[in-house]
Amino acid sequence: MQSDITQPISAKGGDSSEAVSAQKADEASLLASSQDEYMNAAQLAFFRQRLLNERAELAAHLREVKTSIASHERDSDEADQASFEEELRLALRQADRESRLITNIDAALKRIESGDYGYCEETGEPIGLQRLLFRPTAKLSIEAKERQERKEHHFRKARGE
Repeated sequence: MQSDITQPISAKGGDSSEAVSAQKADEASLLASSQDEYMNAAQLAFFRQRLLNERAELAAHLREVKTSIASHERDSDEADQASFEEELRLALRQADRESRLITNIDAALKRIESGDYGYCEETGEPIGLQRLLFRPTAKLSIEAKERQERKEHHFRKARGE
């Protein structure tokens, strides 16, 4: 029996309940800090570690997908082969998304190093801790992202899509 190569990775991975509780406590202390402390050393270290952990999980999953694809036996019957090819198509789509996410994580890590992390690329305003906790790779504030999405929707509508 082959392994399921389309298995999504979990944001929590195999964390124990204690690790999840510790993460929630870290997030709560981050949110409790004042606006004057925005993107201080502790916050940057928290997001850097979170990004590095997520990157490691994604890289491990991509290695598993590659190993699974390489180890597939080609001499199975047609139904098994068709099933594997469908799983492969889905796995490759997921791997493509994960590869792009790794690129975004690398860019976020570079922004941490340059001191630009946590600030909107469009407006220069703080993105906000809650948004960064939800999406650590965010480059735009919620308002700037909404404007971008409205503009994209407008252009799609204008092209008749």
